[in-house]
Amino acid sequence: MPKGFYHRRWLLVLLVGMGSLATPERNLLPRLDWLPGQSSALSAVHTRDFLQLYTRNTPTTYYEGRQGPTGFEYELVRRFADELGVSLAVDRSHHIEGVLDAVRSGEADLGAAGLVLDPLTPGIRYSRPIMSLQPIVIYRRGLNPPTSVEDLVGLKIGALANSGSVLALRNARRDHPELGWRETHELENTDLIAMVASGRLDAAVIYAHAFKLSRIFFPGVENGFELGQPLTLAWAFPASGDLSLLERANRFIDRMHANGELERLEISYFGHDDYLEYVGARRFISQTRKHLDQWTDEFLAAARKTGFDWKLLAAISYQESHWNPEATSPTGVRGMMMLTRTTAARMNVDDRIDPAQSIDGGARYLQELVERLPDDIPSPDRLWMALAAYNIGMGHLADARLLADRQGLDPDRWEDVRKMLPRLQESRWYHELPHGFARGKGAVYYVRNIRRYHEILSYVTRSQRQFAPLVNSRAASLSPSFNIVTPDAAP
Repeated sequence: MPKGFYHRRWLLVLLVGMGSLATPERNLLPRLDWLPGQSSALSAVHTRDFLQLYTRNTPTTYYEGRQGPTGFEYELVRRFADELGVSLAVDRSHHIEGVLDAVRSGEADLGAAGLVLDPLTPGIRYSRPIMSLQPIVIYRRGLNPPTSVEDLVGLKIGALANSGSVLALRNARRDHPELGWRETHELENTDLIAMVASGRLDAAVIYAHAFKLSRIFFPGVENGFELGQPLTLAWAFPASGDLSLLERANRFIDRMHANGELERLEISYFGHDDYLEYVGARRFISQTRKHLDQWTDEFLAAARKTGFDWKLLAAISYQESHWNPEATSPTGVRGMMMLTRTTAARMNVDDRIDPAQSIDGGARYLQELVERLPDDIPSPDRLWMALAAYNIGMGHLADARLLADRQGLDPDRWEDVRKMLPRLQESRWYHELPHGFARGKGAVYYVRNIRRYHEILSYVTRSQRQFAPLVNSRAASLSPSFNIVTPDAAP
């Protein structure tokens, strides 16, 4: 028997007798099923020192990025493995049913693959809800836009087998028995979008967040309407065996919800709800393809010097000048980063319309603004405030922070300062401030746009391997085996 085992068991029995395990601190105490020698799912993971994950290779779950494995669900499971103190083993070469089969058989400790919480799934226990999944109908531009289930009748519709999309179609068919579709386990959402874009499908049912992530790559595909009620993303665990690993995962998910980490992770991968209007996003992607390559080296050089992400600097430059080296405003600011004469002189920029000098000077100026902010402001709030100062000046930012403090808000949080910036345009507020009037609402839009442009560039660079083959030629070569669900087939 391992050293310390009897002591730990005696301590737990004593604590149970005292009622301690009924307190909120119970999560800090070791459970009996964690102890060496006990047979449980959790102790098995600790014994072998790794967590076995089965997933799918998709932009929303797991894929190889520039710096190694990434993806929303992969990142979440990795954090769970870190909390357990074990490494993470990933098997990603599966479709949905393959992941569920591996979980049922015990080959996988858990499945995280865009799975819908369905208590009726045989052999599977599901975790707490992770995020909401809204099935939507997408369609090829040029068709009459479908706005209801009735409009789908007679169309060639695709969906992923065993997915929430098929579940939504089956639910819709209860009231519309004439509805039919094609489903397959050989494709992923991006394949379906590509087939819609190429004309091989008229429409498809996928999740809103998956379309949001990929739609900028498929300008010929439009969002139709939401199909049914939102579903729930969850992790899958074997129904056989004990609940120790599932319970630990549930506590982890609850904590991620409570501390806001899950929401932040969701935003980092899928963007904000007030994402750039689609046409504007497409225009930005079009400009990126036409012009960004010729300035990438300059952005990379400035990024190496200042430590900023080069894509952030590119986003600032697009917001400032649309990557026009000779851009000039009525107020006299000029160049790729639209520097004033005073700022250019302070940054030793001799020629403001020289792209390399402008980008380098603008990056160093932003670095200076970040460094001038009080040390108490954390990241990333610090960066958002520095961007606002780049737009309206450090004095006006200080006024907004002062207003936040007077209103009982936190002057070190961007979200609170952002609420105060529009007040700099209202006389009843700016007359009482040291620096007077400023276009504070414009600064809010300025920071918002740069963040969205940065998000789009991040999507493009980290997802290029996922989407480029589909956009270019893969859709034409896809030959999946579809199960055709005809209108007179049983739902």
